[in-house]
Amino acid sequence: MYSKSASYLCMGAATLLLSACASKTPPAEVKADPVIARMVAQKLMLDIRYFCDDVPAGKRCTSPVTELPADLASMIADTDVGGIVLFANNLVSTKQMVKLNHDIQQASLSAGHDPLFIAVDQEGGRVVRIPHHLGTSFSGNMAIGATAKNSGTQFALQSGEIIAKELLSVGFNVNFAPTVDVNVNPLNPVINVRSFGEDADQVAKLGLAQMNAMQQQGIISSLKHFPGHGDTSVDSHTGLPRVDHDRSTINNTDLKPFKYAIDNSNPGMIMTAHIQYPQLDNSEFIAKDGSKTILPATMSRKILTDLLRTEMGFKGVIVTDALNMAGIAHYFDPTAAVIQTFKAGSDIALMPMPIRSPADIPRIKQLINDVAIAVQQGEISLDELTQSVERLKTLKQQYALNKRVIDNVEEATQIASKVLGAPQHKKIEQKLANHAVVDIANNGVYPIKDSVKKLHLLMPDQTKCMAMTFALKNRHSAFNISCTSLAGKNTDLTKAQQQIKQADLVISADITPQQSMAEMGGMDDIAQWRDRLDKTQQINTLLALMKFAKQQNKASIFISLRTPYNVPQFAPYSDAVLATFAHNTAKHEYVDDYGRLITEFSGPMFNAVADILTGRLEAKGSLPVSIEQ
Repeated sequence: MYSKSASYLCMGAATLLLSACASKTPPAEVKADPVIARMVAQKLMLDIRYFCDDVPAGKRCTSPVTELPADLASMIADTDVGGIVLFANNLVSTKQMVKLNHDIQQASLSAGHDPLFIAVDQEGGRVVRIPHHLGTSFSGNMAIGATAKNSGTQFALQSGEIIAKELLSVGFNVNFAPTVDVNVNPLNPVINVRSFGEDADQVAKLGLAQMNAMQQQGIISSLKHFPGHGDTSVDSHTGLPRVDHDRSTINNTDLKPFKYAIDNSNPGMIMTAHIQYPQLDNSEFIAKDGSKTILPATMSRKILTDLLRTEMGFKGVIVTDALNMAGIAHYFDPTAAVIQTFKAGSDIALMPMPIRSPADIPRIKQLINDVAIAVQQGEISLDELTQSVERLKTLKQQYALNKRVIDNVEEATQIASKVLGAPQHKKIEQKLANHAVVDIANNGVYPIKDSVKKLHLLMPDQTKCMAMTFALKNRHSAFNISCTSLAGKNTDLTKAQQQIKQADLVISADITPQQSMAEMGGMDDIAQWRDRLDKTQQINTLLALMKFAKQQNKASIFISLRTPYNVPQFAPYSDAVLATFAHNTAKHEYVDDYGRLITEFSGPMFNAVADILTGRLEAKGSLPVSIEQ
């Protein structure tokens, strides 16, 4: 039998002994009480991003789940798991999204279980899952922050309402948004423009407005990432960040947006961060590799129960960030991670282990069994487990999930087709972009003068070349535009220099930082992340070409397409500087009158920039973060 002494022991006043626990799981033949096992399963939210019938040794499954396989439907029915989270790979078309979510719910309901939480990360801007050409993506939180001086909470409210309506139309009931981290670190690789800005009061007001708008429509909102991910230089998808703020700074900056929402509304969920906060909990533990480190917030009872539940008074559901992220997975095996976060006070363990083939299904069942045995042996409080499951049930009832289940796929698809990307939604999306662009500097270069005929663009990739060209040509068809894409490792500098020489105006753009793991979708893309183009090389190439343009006395405009912290690097070689905070594009294909397949890319921010450069609009935004001048 699995002895209590083999579970997680306290060592001294502050060290948790976890290193031996990975190998001390119960024998497979030891079965937990089925009632407790079902309660444990209710507290799990699994991802079904990829699934293959068979995965050869040493290979990864990369086949997206766009239709629910029978094996996964049976897993949902057999385990009574509480929720599913979907990613961009799972979402292809309107009918497909509707049917997938319908089938997921039916797998649970047909087995006599409660409706599932079906979640997604639809923040707007950098992190969206519904295809850009179908839904309304918006320009993200920092763009909304840039409008706050003139527009208050208008765009936070409107974006929240529209995002919620579109998610509901295809069968989602939980949105892991908004991000209310206060971005005070210019080097933050994962939050940056996902934040409303650096002012905690403004972040709090905008976050509350967007959360309320979502929840008023019937979508459960999840504020994230508690207790704050705004002052980190490490992405918790790839490492374990640490925040060394003193308690006063934590209260007045990091915690403020969460406290404001709790005091002034009723957040459905709050998502934890895999971050060390020594001033909140300096307890140490021994990880599975024998290393000793400070307990991250997701695993800290002092942070989740003592602080969030008791001190701050949060009554809703605590959901972890994905437990397969390196900030947790490097230190804990899956079962140990689930047990520790449940002991800390979380209600939902998100993505505790990958389910990529039929061979993984017995593993998740074994995890449920092992965690249930930990409850039976007193490692996890049965009373707290019961209270946690009751919170989940209450939230599902509060949002009437049983009444929001899709019954008729065809009818739901027709409705969703009218909701997703509706003209009035797209109009507000464009209006946000129009109000967000910030004029950082302009030495009389724009509006572009009539004498300017030839433009050369220096863009991060070919898609941005096409989107900027399309937007400018739509406003001034006589422009002669060429473009250099900086995506490749072997950019033809000679050709680019020749085109710069021939141009009357050079427009350059940069996206810093590059995509984070959250933007790319999760840990399954780690190989892609490590193989991506070196950012330093791209910046050096862009700077070299901008300097060349300066030497040629060419008028030059620089556009920051993401965080504006990069502006000082490029401003010395520019006559004007704009900040957009976003670069979302949608792909459009059609056959022209000559039978040719035409591919175009467009986006709200490119439209806004083109209107500003051609004098149709004024840049109205204000920087929501500080930059060096």
